[in-house]
Order: sequence, then structure tokens, then C-alpha cells
Amino acid sequence: MEKDNSFLGTEPVGRLLFRLSLPTIAAQLINMLYNIVDRIYIGHMPGDGDLALTGVGVCMSIIMFISAFAALVSAGGAPRASIFMGRGDNERAEQTMGGCFTLQILISVVLTAALLIWHRPMLLAFGASENTIGYAAAYMRIYAMGTVFVQLTLGMNAYITAQGFAKTGMLTVLIGAVCNIILDPVFIFGLHMGVQGAALATVISQGISCAWVVGFLWRGKSILHLRRESLPIRPGLVLPCVALGIAPFIMQGSESVIAVCFNASLLRYGGDIAVGSMTILTSVMQFAMLPLQGLSQGAQPISSYNFGAKNPARVKAVFRRLLAVSLCYSVALWGLIMLFPRMFAAIFTPDEALLDFSARALRVYCGVMFLFGIQVACQMTFMSLGNAKASATVAIMRKFVLLLPLIYLMPRLMADKTMAVYTAEPVADVLAVSFTAVLFFFQFRKALQSIS
Repeated sequence: MEKDNSFLGTEPVGRLLFRLSLPTIAAQLINMLYNIVDRIYIGHMPGDGDLALTGVGVCMSIIMFISAFAALVSAGGAPRASIFMGRGDNERAEQTMGGCFTLQILISVVLTAALLIWHRPMLLAFGASENTIGYAAAYMRIYAMGTVFVQLTLGMNAYITAQGFAKTGMLTVLIGAVCNIILDPVFIFGLHMGVQGAALATVISQGISCAWVVGFLWRGKSILHLRRESLPIRPGLVLPCVALGIAPFIMQGSESVIAVCFNASLLRYGGDIAVGSMTILTSVMQFAMLPLQGLSQGAQPISSYNFGAKNPARVKAVFRRLLAVSLCYSVALWGLIMLFPRMFAAIFTPDEALLDFSARALRVYCGVMFLFGIQVACQMTFMSLGNAKASATVAIMRKFVLLLPLIYLMPRLMADKTMAVYTAEPVADVLAVSFTAVLFFFQFRKALQSIS
């Protein structure tokens, strides 16, 4: 393991991107198990497995919102820490990380209290029905107790990856995921705890991952360390991190708002089966997005470090390689989903009616997935270069300006109103990617000129 991260500015870009991205992609794929393994087990529960799956699917919308607060602090803080390291200023990098750590603990306390007090009305607002609220509430009551673990695991692991320790970051996720896979069937089926067992397994697993992350940053071989003197929140360092983190916060947090709108419209036009299908569709979408995010996270420390070191040629090379690989992946996965939608849906449910409906909806919902490589590469490069305004602009454009209105507009334009709701996603994606590409062309050139 390197004693410093100067290799980010010297090693060949292709080899370095491959070296850092493979562990982060693996970490994202493993992390996906946190989000879907509960749904796989719950969907196969005897009896009311389909209703339990729908109820837990509603919980996932709130869980995405919780995760968004980790991104608010860390997704902006990690690139800024990398930029400071590129300038040779490790002291300010540590102060950035320490202040963000303290802020995440404070946010966790507030979120835990809010979830414990208002989880039931929140679940109803997010699309739970009379048939599914019992399952959703049972899951969320237990999951809320592990909020601090989620915040610190997701948030502080970003700083491990930002220093170039991609394999260590992967181990963080691997440890928790393996624990979750082992504990889920024990609690759900062995101890007959049902959805409560799934939630308990997740909380315990996240707690173990959290201990690993904090231990590495506190006493491990990390370049940056959590020290008592670095823990105070310094507004001059932390507030710019929050500003940069607004874009990923919007991207993740808006998923909850969008889920409310999707579920409300689908419940109106298609009933519980349409809402249940949405749980499966979003799970497949996570499968598509998480490896792309892992690839981008592997590229982030390289871009940020070299931007701080004022090396524009290397920053440009990283983006080109990131864009090429991201496009190859998104096109390949899109092809598989279009050819075998039923295979993907069958991972989450054995119910024939739900399976048939979801396979049809999947082709519609993921219709332009092949464009995701462009969106993700541009979005992450904005983040890596510290361009908070551009990053926030593209996030707001896709979610609020385009997708949100289209969820209600498309049923007015199409005869099949249920499928029209799903169609809002690909229509919004085409428009959003076009906007992002144009904005990126001008902003990226401007950023490179500023360090030339």
C-alpha cells in the first residue's frame, strides 16, 4: 500500500483507472446487495411475500433519502480533500474530513429521531397502502435505529476511496454485505422474524461496516486520519463541501420525492401490482447505476488530484477514458434488459402476475438506459473538479424540471395510462442527457483553461 498518493499524478491513466475502478465497481455491486438482498428474500416469503415486497419497496424510498444526507456531506467533501492533497496540503484535507465526520453524526441524530417519530405517516405519504403499511412500518422501525451506521459507512468510505485505497473501500462494503447475506435467512426464515428480521440483519451488518471504516481512518494506514484536533466543524472548509454535495444530495434525495409521485400515480392507474412492479424496476435500475457510480468513484480521485496539481492534459485523459468505458457498460446492460426482461424481474418475485407485468414495464422504463454512460461521466467530472453549480444544475434539470412533470403529463398523452407513467423515465433521460452534454462541453473547457 502506498505511503502517499502521488501515484495519482504519475501512473498511466488507463492502468490507474482500471486499478482504482475495479475495486469500486466491485464495492458498488456488493453494496447493491444491501438494497436488494432483503427484497429477494422477502419476495420469496411464503404467504404474503408479494405484499411484503411492496411494503419494503416503499421503505427503500425513505432509505434513499437517508443515504442522500451522507452524500450531501461526503460526496462534496471527498473531492475537495483530494484537491487539497493534490496541492500538497494534507492538513486542510484532514480538517475537511474531520469536520464532515462530525457533521454526519449530528445529521444522524436528527434523522433517527425523525424516523422513529414520523415513520408511519412518511410511509403512507411515500405510497404505502392499507395492505402494505404493516410490513413497511415493521421494517422501518428497526432500520431507523441504524441510521448513524448508514451515514458513517457511506460517508466516510468516500474518503478512503478518495485517497486511492480502493481495495480497502471495497472491503468495507464486502464485510457488511457478507454479514447481511448470512444473517438475512437466519432472521427472516430461521427465527421467523419476517421483514423485521431483514431490517435487523441490515442494521447489524451496517454497524460492522461502520466499525471497520472508522477504525481504518482513526488508526489504520490511511494517509488522512481522524484526529481530535481535526473534528471541529470549520465553516470555511465544511460549507463548500456541503455546497458541492448538493448535486448528489438532489440526485439521491429526489429519488424519494420521485418515488412518491411514481407510486401515487401507479396506485391510481394500476393498483398494488403496479407499485410492486416499481420496486422491481428501481432495483434493476440500481443494478445499472451502481457499477457506473463505482467506475466514476474510481476516476474521481485521479481527476480531483490532477486538477489540484494543475495538470489539464491528465484531467482530460481521465474523462475520455471514463466516458468510453461508461458508454460500453450502459449499452451492454441495456441490450440484456431489452432481450431478457423477465429474467431480471424473476430475481425478485416468483409471482406470475407480477412477473409478467414487470417484464413488460421494464422494457419501457429502461428504454434509453444506453445513454446513462454520458450522464454519469459528465456528472461525476463536474463533482471531481469542484464545480458545484454545474453539478447541481444537471441534477435539478433531470429530476425536477423534466421527470417530475412528465410523471403526470404522460398519462394525459397515452392510452395505456399505467405504462405512460413508466414512459416518463426514458423521455426525461433523453432530454436530460442532451442538456448535460451541451453544458459539459462549455464548462469542462473553461475548467481546463483555469489550470493551464
